[in-house]
Amino acid sequence: MRTFIIAEIGINHNGDLDMAKKLIDTAALARCDAVKFQKRTVETVYSKEDLDRPRESPWGTTNREQKNGLEFGKEEYDEINRYCKEKNIEWLASAWDIESQRFLQQYDLMYNKVASPMLTHRELLHEIASEKRYTFVSTGMSTMEEITAAINIFRNHECPFELMHCTSTYPMNPKDANLRVIKTLREEFNCDVGYSGHESGLVISSAAVALGATSLERHITLDRTIYGSDQAVSLEPSGIMKLVKYVRAIQVGMGDGIKVVLEKEKEISRKLRIYT
Repeated sequence: MRTFIIAEIGINHNGDLDMAKKLIDTAALARCDAVKFQKRTVETVYSKEDLDRPRESPWGTTNREQKNGLEFGKEEYDEINRYCKEKNIEWLASAWDIESQRFLQQYDLMYNKVASPMLTHRELLHEIASEKRYTFVSTGMSTMEEITAAINIFRNHECPFELMHCTSTYPMNPKDANLRVIKTLREEFNCDVGYSGHESGLVISSAAVALGATSLERHITLDRTIYGSDQAVSLEPSGIMKLVKYVRAIQVGMGDGIKVVLEKEKEISRKLRIYT
């Protein structure tokens, strides 16, 4: 099975549509299968106390100004929808509240995404599952019992899904990756399992693919040094291009597991092998 590669733009566009388009260009050039954004209704997701707290950012001096500055509205998403069609790449978004999920319903998207923090938001999960679109469900910060409850919602709605193994630390230390959980989840829940990574570098993500991850999600950025909470754990253009190449090479190299002697080997065998 071909690993489905998602380039997570998230909020790395910093509220700038031109930057978002450049990130879409990067993902398309790297031959990713999709780009992903994040959608929030700021006043719903965050408390007034949290939004009122001081926070210096390019948009002002409060957390509210920062959060609002990072959000795209209908005009921007209309253009993202048009631009992704032009670039022949799918797009999806993880909604953090029901209003945002309903906002996304106006677009003819092939996929939905449940972000790890939302896995226990059962009302939101019912809303997503009712659409019956193929859904990627991240499992960071989640117990097996919580994952079971989420899966039951999707199965009760007969909504196709796959899990994504995830460790929600930023950046993730390789010792915390625990990639064998991919196999554990696959066997426990009898479903496809991908990997959503927040580590630096390419090794862990590549190993996840070798272990059978059916999807792979990594944040992308134009420059890891620019403002933003996710920029430092993101891949720059050269990094996502290398990762896609590695993933496709790994999948070809894994083969079918059947031991055979290739025709190319037989000629070499006649030259080199000694039978006694």
